[in-house]
Amino acid sequence: MGLFGTDGVRGVANADLTAELAMALGAAAARSLGHRSAVAIVGRDPRASGEMLEAAVVAGIAAEGVDVLRVGVLPTPAVAYLTGAYGAAFGVMISASHNPMPDNGIKIFGVGGHKLDDVAEAAIEAQLETTAVRPTGAGIGRVRDAADALDRYLHHVGTADIHSLDGLTVVVDCAHGAASDAAPLAYREAGAHVIDINADPDGLNINDGCGSTHLGPVQAAVRAHNAHLGLAHDGDADRCLAVDADGNVIDGDVIMVVLAKAMAEAGELTDNTLVTTVMSNQGLHIAMRAAGIDVKVTAVGDRYVLEELRAGQFALGGEQSGHIVLPSLATTGDGIVTGLRLMSRMAQTGQSLAELASAMRGLPQTLINVPVSDKQAVAQAPQVLAAVAEVESELAGNGRILLRPSGTEQLVRVMVEAGEQSIAQRLAERVAQVVGAV
Repeated sequence: MGLFGTDGVRGVANADLTAELAMALGAAAARSLGHRSAVAIVGRDPRASGEMLEAAVVAGIAAEGVDVLRVGVLPTPAVAYLTGAYGAAFGVMISASHNPMPDNGIKIFGVGGHKLDDVAEAAIEAQLETTAVRPTGAGIGRVRDAADALDRYLHHVGTADIHSLDGLTVVVDCAHGAASDAAPLAYREAGAHVIDINADPDGLNINDGCGSTHLGPVQAAVRAHNAHLGLAHDGDADRCLAVDADGNVIDGDVIMVVLAKAMAEAGELTDNTLVTTVMSNQGLHIAMRAAGIDVKVTAVGDRYVLEELRAGQFALGGEQSGHIVLPSLATTGDGIVTGLRLMSRMAQTGQSLAELASAMRGLPQTLINVPVSDKQAVAQAPQVLAAVAEVESELAGNGRILLRPSGTEQLVRVMVEAGEQSIAQRLAERVAQVVGAV
């Protein structure tokens, strides 16, 4: 059926992702991953459709005889952590992450809070086509709420090896999302003076002109409050981007460079290796070579980063988008842990974020997202491939072009790096125009 994308099942809530499908997925996951008397964790972000989809997922799981522990509105990494902490058979997070409010999604974690591989996802899809005799009476799964879920997660992130953040002022953009309670609390408990913005979710305003996909508000607030830095999360808080005291953007590549150098210095960077994707700027590779750190490159998507991290037992990986994974602290990207570790490095060294970020000089890069009706067909269209080849020839090794379909939306992403921003912009726009015309 091909329901699962790079980050679970995602689509417009009540159109692509219906209550019926959510219930069927809950039941299929219970049959594939659970067993009678098992427990499943279910959490969500605050978008309005999450209430409906949560009810449907819970009903599907309980109908198969698996108990459900609802953890409420929490970040995706919190649900992943709690899946392991509560000893659950699997966990479900209802969120469309950085996508706009009408979208929603269902992510499923296996034992220990790990993302599922292709085989496990295929097994769940196969269960959608089967029927089973459902339990009755006392065999039906029970549903209860976990009153201590947020406290457990905050205690967990508080155990990260960080320096006191006393004296640091940080602006936190919570994207009116799942981080709205957790992020300000976590940073305050670590000692920082926190100014939170966009932390009043009403179910409709998630990611609306704010958070990690719209950095204007956090840049303005950092300048207005003379803060040391700003942090911006996405709707489910598995990402973190930063801005320095002057409002300059510190993306995931720069954050990885800062953390990799810190971990190498502390002897925490396994095999002196960082894992990242093909989207990372060439400046990251230059900075890592200068620091004597190896880089392993994967396809785009946090699942591929996670697979490489697990295969090599590496200690740090991530994406330019701010999806950073520290396997010793989280089984998936955790924006709050990333924020804590970044500020800890500032506190440890006494350096500003701008000073730390100067370790990497990125090549000018332009990324254009082009809405299309069939992303796979467009990406392989002859005229698109010809346009890409023409740009590659023009760059002649002094930059690169990367064109790929989005893993979560009907978009084709066109990324160009070049020696000058104007060249990157011009070439990216040229290819994007061809993509949009297909």
